[in-house]
Amino acid sequence: MGALWDDQNKFSVWLSIEILACEAQAELGVIPKEAVETIRAKAKFDVARIDAIEQEVKHDVIAFLTNVGEYVGPESRFIHLGMTSSDVLDTALAVQMKQSGELLLKDLEGLRDILARRAKEFKKTVMIGRSHGIHAEPTTFGLKLALWFDETRRNIQRLLHAIETISVGQISGAVGTFQHLSPKVEEYVCAKLGLKPALVSTQILQRDRHAEFMTTLAVIGSSLEKFATEIRHLQKTEVLEAEEYFSKGQKGSSAMPHKRNPITCERIAGLSRVLRGNAQAALENVALWHERDITHSSVERIVVPDSCILLDYMISLTSNVLDKLLVYPENMKKNIDLTHGLVFSQPVMLALTTKGMKREEAYKIVQKNAMEVWQTRKSFRELLESDPTVTGILSGKELDEAFDPSKSLRHVDYIFDRVGLG
Repeated sequence: MGALWDDQNKFSVWLSIEILACEAQAELGVIPKEAVETIRAKAKFDVARIDAIEQEVKHDVIAFLTNVGEYVGPESRFIHLGMTSSDVLDTALAVQMKQSGELLLKDLEGLRDILARRAKEFKKTVMIGRSHGIHAEPTTFGLKLALWFDETRRNIQRLLHAIETISVGQISGAVGTFQHLSPKVEEYVCAKLGLKPALVSTQILQRDRHAEFMTTLAVIGSSLEKFATEIRHLQKTEVLEAEEYFSKGQKGSSAMPHKRNPITCERIAGLSRVLRGNAQAALENVALWHERDITHSSVERIVVPDSCILLDYMISLTSNVLDKLLVYPENMKKNIDLTHGLVFSQPVMLALTTKGMKREEAYKIVQKNAMEVWQTRKSFRELLESDPTVTGILSGKELDEAFDPSKSLRHVDYIFDRVGLG
């Protein structure tokens, strides 16, 4: 990913655009075809030389064109004919963003496949579901992973759309009117680069496109943070239902040799903030003066490459964590039992209402017994069995059914089939 954003690749794309524009101009009879042959044969650049020229002229495109001209000779007068700097800059940036987006797609597809495999692995691994951080009802670890699989699949679709949005170019001149060159030049160049011509432009491509791409990266990063935050909770000592792989020789603390910390997930969670900050900067770039200014330019030179490289890194980290994630089903079972059966409060309440009791009354009775469990740590089942109001309505068999964890999971196969993991 980093190589897509280094100067060598950037200037290579610039040179491709300039040569393609010359080819189009020659097809239109604007410049001699022999000149294009010379340009194609001789055109090259030197990054260090461009940097040296830019120190003097204070303009990157002029520095680039000057250096290319040093290689091409007299025929270089046909290069950049009728074009403005942004024709090159914005079209090249679109190419680089498209290249980066396609690489990120491969990353996401790899993450999706890891999630699919591990979701199936833990499809029936029962654990407690939590709401507000408090034990709710049983679920499975596979369902948690299936949820992340589905979200990753949505992120793939978001990124596909963002790539399509950014995959446009423009060769339309100083204010987008094609005053000094034919629109056919733009059509030719864009077609060769795998882009679509912008339907209308000013001197630049409009920055709502870039903002969509950048906010999509931020959304993906936020999903990764969500996954990482859940794993961080599951790795807490008092929970320990799952944890990051701890390699041989790895150390968790300079002071405490026993420590096994979720450092990678914490890194993912922290870095997602950078992506969101960069996305905010991209949103600020949408509003520019008239046909253009360059307030966006300095920002994009930082946030676009950084976000693409950063998300590539974050997806790699997340994939590695999930691929090697250590899962402890025995601790999941132990944690379900921590509340002495309270996780079955809803089935008991529903059983009472099914037998004719008003819901409000059933809720009141079940809650009274549940609160005693919280206070005394007694068995919820035993308290219910000693409550004549409950035993006067529910038989032992009916209580057995209410406390059967398999009832909570009878639709797991259906959910997996619906999400495409059957």
